[in-house]
Amino acid sequence: MAKVYPELDERLRAFIAEQHIFFVASAPNGPDGHVNCSPKGLDTLRILGPTSVAYLDFVGSGAETIAHARQNGRVVIMFCAFEGPPKILRLHGRSEILEPNDAGFAKLLERFDAKPGIRAIVRVDVSRISDSCGYGVPLMRFEGERTQMIEWAERKQEAGLVAYQREHNAASLDGLPSLRWPETREKP
Repeated sequence: MAKVYPELDERLRAFIAEQHIFFVASAPNGPDGHVNCSPKGLDTLRILGPTSVAYLDFVGSGAETIAHARQNGRVVIMFCAFEGPPKILRLHGRSEILEPNDAGFAKLLERFDAKPGIRAIVRVDVSRISDSCGYGVPLMRFEGERTQMIEWAERKQEAGLVAYQREHNAASLDGLPSLRWPETREKP
């Protein structure tokens, strides 16, 4: 039976801390755009308060969540228990994107273990917290974090990451504007 919570209490915070992966879903306005759902890991989510979370967003092949956040802010973060008792937890809310040149980015980044390839922080004001049974979620064992993304970012270095983002992260699949900061920096 699903339950709605007024805030992230200690039990929900503990559940979130135990999860090795979470999923972020967003969509543009209107009926025709592409809905996006992305898996996230690498210990990148932090609880900021009873109804506020943030996660690190890394350079990737697209920037859908950022584009959708800029257009309408709607987002849902979902956690699934793949080990232990079954449970699904969803955090619905409004997202805000903080890029490296934005006020508040550096201060919020202090709450994380910084890694190469961070392009933004996604901060979410959570308006609905709910859980459900998770009986259909399979049991799986965590073997470890993948290292390829961080290694790729280290090889690219700063100039290479900026060039990659200019080419691949300036707009969403639907042509919505996404990242701003690579355009405000000197070209390598």
